[in-house]
Amino acid sequence: MATSSQTPFGSQNLPTINLLDPRSIVSNEIVEACVELGFFKVINHGISYEIIEKVKKEGFNFFGKEMFEKSLAGQASSTNPLGYGYKNIGSRGDMGELEYLLLSAHPSYIAEKSITISNDSSQFSSAINEYIKAVNALTCKLLVLIAEGLNIQDTSVFSRLIMDEDSDSLIRFNYYSPTSNNAEIGFGEHTDPQLLSLLTSNDVDGFQISVQNDEWIPVPADPNAFWVNVGDMLQVLTNGRFSSVRHRALTNSSKPRLSVIYFGAPPLLASISAPPEMLSNIGYSLYRTFTWAEFKDNFYRQRLTEGRLNYFKNE
Repeated sequence: MATSSQTPFGSQNLPTINLLDPRSIVSNEIVEACVELGFFKVINHGISYEIIEKVKKEGFNFFGKEMFEKSLAGQASSTNPLGYGYKNIGSRGDMGELEYLLLSAHPSYIAEKSITISNDSSQFSSAINEYIKAVNALTCKLLVLIAEGLNIQDTSVFSRLIMDEDSDSLIRFNYYSPTSNNAEIGFGEHTDPQLLSLLTSNDVDGFQISVQNDEWIPVPADPNAFWVNVGDMLQVLTNGRFSSVRHRALTNSSKPRLSVIYFGAPPLLASISAPPEMLSNIGYSLYRTFTWAEFKDNFYRQRLTEGRLNYFKNE
């Protein structure tokens, strides 16, 4: 059950959503967690252990390759973030002690790209696409529950943005090698630009979220659960009722950490604006209408820690 806003948050009382609970309770708890933290944990989510473990195995297989083999997946850059990246991956604040692989979530892209990623391309493509299908369905379910909890008449107003065949959703693998010093910055402080991000990892801690007064709360690893981050687009679509959560990752001195993140994003030309129900409290939209393509263009010209949404605020 989501934790009351009167209780100081810590690792032991981060909001946990049990999807086997009654639907009305679940939707209200998710909204409460999104308002208070922009973050929650999901258990009994319906995605099998086998699907999750297969995708993690593919991730470990990839990062276990020699550097020249990994680079065949394509070198990520500031102009094209897809592909393989290593450590100091940009000048916008996204530096850290990590390797990553960022891919489009489209099945045809995965099938094509798998040839350069895996020695068994069919196995990689099958595992990743099966995972993407499952986690996309879970993300859509959560977005519908959010709309229900917000009393929005069109309960698919958020979910259809990522159900669209032109969705710009992504899947990312982050790999953190053991470091000589524990708790080095693996991936610096940032928010995610999409609607929702669903993260799972192996059994190694390191993920943290930021709450009031810049306090960082460690998020205990749970390989069988998903951690859900509110992204910038959902902040806009809820007219600021939700806030995208700041988070970061630390390294471990003894074990490698692997995380897999699904970023649910709208199509490039999708118009982003809050539904009427989200305007009732203050009577106007905090943000001007824009497209996801406009936001991405602005996003890639800023540091990750900057207020990216300020550019789109209504004056």
